[in-house]
Amino acid sequence: MPRRRPASSVLLAIVLGLALLLWLAFGDLSSFRDDPPPTAESETPPPPRVEIETRLAEPYAPTLTVQGHLEAYRELELRARRSGRVEALPVSQGARVERGDELLRLEQDALPERLEQAEAELALARAELSGARGLRDRELISTPDFLRRQSAVSAAAAELADLRQQREDTRTEAPFSGVLDRIDVDPGELLQAGESWGRLVDDSRLTAKAWVPQRKALSLTPGLAARVRLLDGSTLEGELTYIASQADDATRSFAIEVDLANPEHRRLAGASATLELTLPSRRVHRLSPALLVLDEQGRLAVKHLNDQDRVVRDTVELISSDDEQARVTGLPEKVRLITLGGGFVDPGDAVTPVPVDDTTTPADAEYP
Repeated sequence: MPRRRPASSVLLAIVLGLALLLWLAFGDLSSFRDDPPPTAESETPPPPRVEIETRLAEPYAPTLTVQGHLEAYRELELRARRSGRVEALPVSQGARVERGDELLRLEQDALPERLEQAEAELALARAELSGARGLRDRELISTPDFLRRQSAVSAAAAELADLRQQREDTRTEAPFSGVLDRIDVDPGELLQAGESWGRLVDDSRLTAKAWVPQRKALSLTPGLAARVRLLDGSTLEGELTYIASQADDATRSFAIEVDLANPEHRRLAGASATLELTLPSRRVHRLSPALLVLDEQGRLAVKHLNDQDRVVRDTVELISSDDEQARVTGLPEKVRLITLGGGFVDPGDAVTPVPVDDTTTPADAEYP
């Protein structure tokens, strides 16, 4: 008959088996150490890296471009100064004239005879006044009679002057040099006083007129250099001479005028033109348009670094831009511009700068 094992041995085997199972299930003894190893959460992450370029401000004269048209420097509507029939037109339509040239002559009718009569009456009145002076010295004429003879001389002189003016009014002379651009009458036609019969144009100079937006008008001053580009690609040089003091009620834009020399007397009055005004020079930074951001108020801004390698966002004014570059003001003269990684950092953040180039970008550097 076999011998039975003691119950204590069986119990010990069960305990050892359970201990082995517990060791296999929780065998990472490092979890039972007094000092746990450092975790990733307790480590401080390094500052983000951003790419920077050191830029210097440079002078830049911006250009304002607007559309406009050309007008003659001076234009005069020619009108008859008295009524009469056209006797002659000494100058043909479209001809160039000089100041003082006769443009139109009216018939004088009986003016020559009336002038001859007025001259005789004036001579008679003066002779009678001369005789009256001798009589007055001898007190043989009264003072009223003497004064009537003086008045007769004045009246005769006034009549003669009026007739001479009427004779002058039968002739129209050019008040300035230019082109007789239009003639609306023919010899023999009757003109009334004040009636228009032609137009004289001074084309030695031209005036370019245009409208500029109110936000641009504040930077304009008389005397600014201007260039006018014509439809055929040619240009005329001039200067800004006039800026309206009040904006147009409908468009809120300001009228401007540019005075242009036209030494070749080109027929350009009325033509369309593009005006390019050179504005006063300013200190600007050139950068990629992609580096422009908006702040909380919707204003344009640019991110850069201060001396402590912290992000700064400055509001800027856009002076000009195209597809490749923008010119702005509002940044320090020398600035460390964030060119890559600016979208992942905010103002005040500490960063690790990674210079693209150890040298500063000179003012005359070439930009793409």
